[in-house]
Amino acid sequence: MEGIKVEKRLSLSTSVKVLFEKIVSSDFADKFRGTKLDVSLLINLKTRLLRLLIALNDAEEKPITNPTVKEWFYMLRYVVFEVANFIDEINQVLNDSSSHFKRFDVLINSIMIKLLERLEFLSSRGEQKGVSNSFWNGSPPTNSVVVNESSIYGRDSDVEKLKNLLLLEDATDGDSSKTGIISIVGMGGIGKTTLAKLLYNDRKVEEKFRVRGWAHISKDFVISRVLETILESITSQTEISDGNLNSQLLQCLNEKRKDETSDVYSNLLVLTVQQILRTHVFLLVLDDVWDAKSVNWIYLMDILNVGETESRIIITTRDERVALSMQTFLSVHYLRPLESNDCWSLLARHAFGAWNNHQRSDLEEIGKEIAKKCDGLPLAAIALGAFLRINFSPDYWFNVLKSDILELMDYDVKHALQLSYHYLPAPLKQCFGYCSIFPKKSILEKNVVVQLWIAVGLVDTSADQEKVKEEYFDELVSRSLIHRRSIGDEEANFEMHSLIHDLATTVSSPYSIRLDEHNPSEMVRNLSYNRGLFDSFNKFDKLYGVKDLRTFLALPLQQKLPFCLLSNKVVHDLLPTMKELRVLSLSNYKSITEVPNSIGNLSDLRYLNLSHTKIERLPSETCKLYNLQFLLLSGCKRLTELPEDMGKLVHLCHLDVSDTTLREMPAQIAKLENLQTLSDFVVSKHDGGLKVAELGNFPHLQGKLSISELQNVNDPFEAFQANMKMKERIDELALEWDCGSTFTDSQIQIQSVVLEDLRPSTNLKSLTIKGYGGICFPNWLSDTLFINLVYLKISNCDDCLWLPPLGQLGNLKELIIEGMHSVQIIGPEFYASDCSPSFQPFPSLETLHFENMQEWEEWNLIGAIAIIRSWIQETNGPSKFS
Repeated sequence: MEGIKVEKRLSLSTSVKVLFEKIVSSDFADKFRGTKLDVSLLINLKTRLLRLLIALNDAEEKPITNPTVKEWFYMLRYVVFEVANFIDEINQVLNDSSSHFKRFDVLINSIMIKLLERLEFLSSRGEQKGVSNSFWNGSPPTNSVVVNESSIYGRDSDVEKLKNLLLLEDATDGDSSKTGIISIVGMGGIGKTTLAKLLYNDRKVEEKFRVRGWAHISKDFVISRVLETILESITSQTEISDGNLNSQLLQCLNEKRKDETSDVYSNLLVLTVQQILRTHVFLLVLDDVWDAKSVNWIYLMDILNVGETESRIIITTRDERVALSMQTFLSVHYLRPLESNDCWSLLARHAFGAWNNHQRSDLEEIGKEIAKKCDGLPLAAIALGAFLRINFSPDYWFNVLKSDILELMDYDVKHALQLSYHYLPAPLKQCFGYCSIFPKKSILEKNVVVQLWIAVGLVDTSADQEKVKEEYFDELVSRSLIHRRSIGDEEANFEMHSLIHDLATTVSSPYSIRLDEHNPSEMVRNLSYNRGLFDSFNKFDKLYGVKDLRTFLALPLQQKLPFCLLSNKVVHDLLPTMKELRVLSLSNYKSITEVPNSIGNLSDLRYLNLSHTKIERLPSETCKLYNLQFLLLSGCKRLTELPEDMGKLVHLCHLDVSDTTLREMPAQIAKLENLQTLSDFVVSKHDGGLKVAELGNFPHLQGKLSISELQNVNDPFEAFQANMKMKERIDELALEWDCGSTFTDSQIQIQSVVLEDLRPSTNLKSLTIKGYGGICFPNWLSDTLFINLVYLKISNCDDCLWLPPLGQLGNLKELIIEGMHSVQIIGPEFYASDCSPSFQPFPSLETLHFENMQEWEEWNLIGAIAIIRSWIQETNGPSKFS
């Protein structure tokens, strides 16, 4: 009876396969495109059938015991036959040149839509009824079974590095109480478990570790179950006979096993595991760890961390925080996607088998393109390879290439990708989905992404934005949903893996879309598009029916682009109708020379980016944008003024006017006490204008700040009131006076006091001093407390007679000195105020640059030789000197 059931399912699978091959045939597809029928419906049908075929193949060998699942098969068979008959009818009409096919376009499109809806409904019901594995039961338990090394590609360097760490004799810098911990971190499906298996079963590893154990750590694991798994894993491989105590404990534990819930059994289990680990050099693998903060995890690690210093624990996790939470570890190893060639080799192995992967050279070119869509994810390559094995016709493979890869993935791959998303807190799910408005492989700048989240209301606006950046964005990075483009670089840019991006697109659709890829529906809330050289109004005319658009984003945001134009009709007619807009970015459009007064009607606007446009001013109506938090005008080289009523923008947090031609700023800037970013502060020369003392109103400033026109400071006490020393979040500071001006003696004295009182926080990383009119620099400039200062530029300080003892700045990496026209001698004071023989000046310096030193006559080389010698030792030559 069971055989009959399997036969029926096989016939259904075969029916779907035959139907699929019929509609992907080049003859049918070409004729279909020659009509006025909706080609997107045909593409949708192909994708739906492919997914259905995967589900049927997955269920094919499983007996049907659930009546509702049995009913699902019957209903599905009926719909598949309906679709097959309908396609046959269309095919007949297509082959009959005398038919008046055009009359039936609307009717046929309508029928196809209904059939697709029925297939979609049944597919979703199949998932609900158990035809596929449930996504949300956590990861299936793993084991230490040996993997075939010949089927692993592109991991030789990973294996070699981690194997060397395993075989090290001293793991913990002499701390005899700590076991060496190796963490393997990466996104779902990247191959962490496979790599751990290769290491676990390596011959040399087996020889070193007499005791080895493997345990899968689920999201909500039970400590006793994990310890039992470890114990069973150990005893199945090794005869634990060292001493009577081990044998007695094992015997006693077996006797108490019948009452697994008792405290006596739990305590004895812990004691047994610890005793075995304590008396052996062991290797444990804790696979797929999720939560480093859970009490269970902390307690489990306390139990297991009892071995000798040569013992090792390997942890695999998709959450970086798990790895970094370990008090002692040998290495946090980030597993990266495979290179393109390795990914193709893996896919080909599973498509063609181990021996005949070179017998179908006609498929290699298409196959390599399909492999690229896996974006280096091994699990995806394996799944697609198995799927391509169904049919070796070029048409079939070409159709897979043109399909949505995430739609084709089997349930194991989807499970691996979606699990990280599923366990996200609700606010983070929305933030993750919003990232889909960026194209695949986009550079994601942390600050930019967080600003957009805040502007559209995905983040609590009352929260500290620096905290948001750390807790929201960094958590997505930790969970491997966003990854650093350069490992180990704290200032690195980020990106999303292509399949993770597909997942973000799936969960956010139809509310967040890219106009280049999807037509907007009335449900769309967040929209982005790639900026073109000329974006005519026709590109956006479909947006007239969209009433609740929140985001209108021209991309890319960060890059300066060539001459790009946007239809004035979009700026003056379309955008003012979008009253719900919160984010509006029209950066890099050189055709934008003015902002319409109607901007003031967008009362919900939080984020306005007009950077690198040709605007000369903003209308006063801009100050009606009461909710505006981000005003970005960098690179607007024609911008000469800001509206006088800027003080009305009481919620403004970020004002970027860098690289503009502003020579004056409205005095009302001083009222914006919520400012966290202020790129430029222009000191006014007028009595009622903006004074440097007003900087004291901004205690939360962070990032970059340039203070210019400092020659306009008449009362040096105002510099003290600026309270720069307490602005601990300022990373980069520029202090600028008007170059080329002639100053009186009293003005020079004022400038000396001003520079002294503008002493920044010792957290500063970058400092530029330009046009300073004093004859000497303040002592703080060479203070050894500036341990974070890595960049210093001093330029056009024409009256300074000598350079300060900058050699004392222990972490300074780049020093640029230019236009110092009064400096004649660079002596020992340049290296350090007290140059003892053992002192090494500029210990971290990488670049020393002098330029336009017109009066420079003598350089005392005693200190310079010490610098050059250190450079020779590090770089085989003084190549850093210019």
